[in-house]
Amino acid sequence: MSLLKDLVSTPSPTGNTYQVIAFVENFLQELGIQTRRSRKGGLIATINGEDSIRQRMLTAHVDTLGAMVKEIKPSGRLKMDLIGGFKFNSIEGEYCQIETSSGKTYTGTILMHQTSVHVYKNAEKAERNQENIEVRIDEKVNNAEDVRGLGIEVGDFISFAPRVQITPSGFIKSRHLDDKASVAILLELLKQIKIENLRLPHTTHFLISNNEEIGYGGNSNIPPETVEYLAVDMGAIGDGQATDEYTVSICVKDASGPYHYGLRKKLVQLAEANQIDYKLDIYPYYGSDASAAIRSGHDIVHGLIGPGIDASHAFERTHRSSIENTAKLLYHYVQTEIIQ
Repeated sequence: MSLLKDLVSTPSPTGNTYQVIAFVENFLQELGIQTRRSRKGGLIATINGEDSIRQRMLTAHVDTLGAMVKEIKPSGRLKMDLIGGFKFNSIEGEYCQIETSSGKTYTGTILMHQTSVHVYKNAEKAERNQENIEVRIDEKVNNAEDVRGLGIEVGDFISFAPRVQITPSGFIKSRHLDDKASVAILLELLKQIKIENLRLPHTTHFLISNNEEIGYGGNSNIPPETVEYLAVDMGAIGDGQATDEYTVSICVKDASGPYHYGLRKKLVQLAEANQIDYKLDIYPYYGSDASAAIRSGHDIVHGLIGPGIDASHAFERTHRSSIENTAKLLYHYVQTEIIQ
């Protein structure tokens, strides 16, 4: 949970993940685990196993939702262009950080232009969209020239404050649990493998991808020997969903189609054999690094599991037990033989 808190507190909107990739890289290097970076900026760690002919890959993505400066308004406010699949209403009232191309950062607040009820009679009726939502910068700026004087320009990245909190009842609520909860789980799994000196049956690659929110994070850097490819990403909660905040969610189908039936059954058998609480579910408006890998033409067995995350792509929440159940399933999974 402490590691997860550090991860969500490190800004990493898709396209600007250098800081968080360096954080993960340093975490693994301190464990003595060698890593390499892909040309796209992702990070890959490999644990050699007994069988290097048939290999497996696990992935979680460290990139998050965010925005870019679309326009500097004459008022000195900023118009945003969204990065990732979410709605403007989910970030209204949020604190944010603007990072310039020189690396300087400024804070701000995301607000409706028509926020003040003392001025705008029908403020609640205005549409939450790119025209009405803007960033109020915490600097003395009155016009576009003042803003540019700070070094802020079109294309600068905007990160949303996570507001992370861990409750005594075991919940962690924060933005960006998608998918930093899963990244934390994979990092702790690697730590456990190292500490226990586990000898895995198959060489296993761990990809920390950094472009998942825009659809292509895990579609490359997959060794040709890879047979099984398991994405670890959030389980979607809502009306009609089986997923909850306490179990590991095993996805059977998302917007890309069904996941590999044999791998799904194997994961269920592992969960039941090891008293791991799980739910099977379908995510109707969802894609993962595993589905991106399939779309890019890789001949692999693909699966998807993860902790259940409430209010996805908004102010998210999960429970310690969901993280624990996901971690337990992965621990047992990497010690199994690849399905025939």
